[in-house]
Amino acid sequence: MSPAEASGAGEEPVRGPVRPGGLLDVLGVASVVLDAKGRIVLWSPQAEELFGYTAPEALGQYAARLMVDERHIELVGRLFSDVMRTGQSWAGGFPILRKDGTTHVVEFRNMRLTDDNGDLFALGLAADQSTVRRLEQDVALSERIVKQSPIGLAVLDTRLRFVSVNPALERMNGVPAEEHVGRTLREVLPSLDADALESAYLRVLRTGEPVIDQATVGTTPADPDEEHIWSLSVYRLEDALDNVLGVATSVVDITGPYRARVEAENARRRLAVLAAASTRIGTTLDLERTAAELADVAVPELADVAAVDLLDTVVEGRRSRLDPAEPAMLRALAVRAERDACAVQAADTPGTVARYAPDRLVTRCVRTGEAVLVRQVGAEDLPRIARSPEAAALLERSGLHSYLAVPLIARGEVLGALDLKRTSNPAPFDEDDLLLARELAARAAMQIDNARWYQNARTTALTLQRSLLPAHPRVTNGLEVASRYQPAGATVEVGGDWFDVIPLEGGRTALVVGDVMGNGINAAATMGRLRTATNTLASLGLDPAVLLEHLDKTTSGLDHSIATCVYSVHDPSLRQCRIANAGHLPPVRVRPGRPPELLDLPTGVPLGVGGIPFATTTVDFEPGDELVLYTDGLVETRSHSLDERLDALLALLDGPARPLEEVCDLLLRELHHPDNHDDVALLIARAQEPP
Repeated sequence: MSPAEASGAGEEPVRGPVRPGGLLDVLGVASVVLDAKGRIVLWSPQAEELFGYTAPEALGQYAARLMVDERHIELVGRLFSDVMRTGQSWAGGFPILRKDGTTHVVEFRNMRLTDDNGDLFALGLAADQSTVRRLEQDVALSERIVKQSPIGLAVLDTRLRFVSVNPALERMNGVPAEEHVGRTLREVLPSLDADALESAYLRVLRTGEPVIDQATVGTTPADPDEEHIWSLSVYRLEDALDNVLGVATSVVDITGPYRARVEAENARRRLAVLAAASTRIGTTLDLERTAAELADVAVPELADVAAVDLLDTVVEGRRSRLDPAEPAMLRALAVRAERDACAVQAADTPGTVARYAPDRLVTRCVRTGEAVLVRQVGAEDLPRIARSPEAAALLERSGLHSYLAVPLIARGEVLGALDLKRTSNPAPFDEDDLLLARELAARAAMQIDNARWYQNARTTALTLQRSLLPAHPRVTNGLEVASRYQPAGATVEVGGDWFDVIPLEGGRTALVVGDVMGNGINAAATMGRLRTATNTLASLGLDPAVLLEHLDKTTSGLDHSIATCVYSVHDPSLRQCRIANAGHLPPVRVRPGRPPELLDLPTGVPLGVGGIPFATTTVDFEPGDELVLYTDGLVETRSHSLDERLDALLALLDGPARPLEEVCDLLLRELHHPDNHDDVALLIARAQEPP
């Protein structure tokens, strides 16, 4: 049983005892009856209120003398005689004197009456003219508004049957007004959710609280093939004495504005995602991290699952062009999912290379450079999306229902694909999603391509630099030696740090650590030339200060290069080290039973400045003593002072002797941050007891 039917079965709102009401009460219509001579024989309570005289004061009096100014008595007499003689009614406004002496214009309707004896009487119906005019204006205005309003308007009685509808609602519903009257909503518009609407109507009837802007969706005979959205407001109708008459409803078709808001919201969402992409993608030049940032932006705003895959040949720095029958070898870089373990298991593990057959959709995407959209994924689509039958089964279990693959294109080359899936989000991918995915992929592709080229260049420079660093024995000429080279974080290129251990005549050993300012292949190449020059000069047995002076001249001729360097010569027979410094951080000497110390050396100027002599300092270096040489990348950070970092270095070196390899690992682990913007060269030498 519908809410309206339940109402008709005895559950309609309680109205209470019937009381007078309506326009007559609003108008306060007064009734006066005169006999044939013009004397008052009947006087209503409303007449008492309108004219100010009580019934005892008025009855039996000549009406003209009681209520009419002397100037108008003759006119009133003629009008009265005409009505009584001809029987024709008279209507119009006339000034009337009230008991209090004031004059009011009253709207009259006068007519002749005959009783059963044939006697004649005059009936006068009177109301205040200003009240009559106001109501006439209100009625005219209401009628115009109802008929001409673009808003659909209707009145329903307490049993929710249509009483009236305006032309706008006729057009909205596609049903003539006369076919509404006397029928319920479900009878006129069966395709709407009548239960919900009638429940709202009954609630308004019962409580008197209006319903404002309630949205309802459906179709009407006016447009049966297209769903519309209406905004519905409902108000309870009452008369002047609060009797419930029914409900009035206004209906506005908001389909156009709603769709415009949806489109605006989609545009806002696209802008928000693209704004996030601008700030969150490409924060570093690390390829895997950049791909992960792209996947993070896509989930969950665009998809429930996102994967970023690059063609393996592209990652290796070679161009790739797939033939129609050729499979795609894709390297997985990142996978992100919104609470979907099965979909993640179906994806390729980041870092692995997978073969996708020529018929796979992602293969088609990277081969053609065009997006592939499957709005509704069916069972026949899963084998073309997944790499293997096992992956297809996992995707089916995850609830995959919509799929989108967008190529990553930079500088005219297809790098790979952004693979998007929806599992929990019930909406399929649409044209707006496709547009957003293309814009997102276009922006991210440039960042990915930059990271790819940077990674290739960095790998080349790092390979060059490592090839130029020495491979020294663990023990040489009375010294136990350990070393490390640590490249910088992925945000910068390879630097020009180096170290060297050079055997010399007489059982001596030269220990060198240097740092070429700058980065990249040029810095690595300059480092290689300085290392070669240092080896050549060291073989001449030069004093450390003299060697640095020659090295300074060499550096000056290398395209304005600047470098720092510490050069030390250990002489086991003298148990000494002779050290010269060219603008480098001081070495640390660690002696058993004593706290580690920074050697107090003349700092000197960097190599390449020229014109300033260097000085050699001699320090004792007994068996068991350690000399720690390092570049600034080990200790310098943006968040701490250099003194704090040097104190931390000394603290780590304090304590009992440990294997040098362990000491190297400890210093790098504790002092060198992964995101440090500089590389590190570390060289530690410990003096041995002579044989």
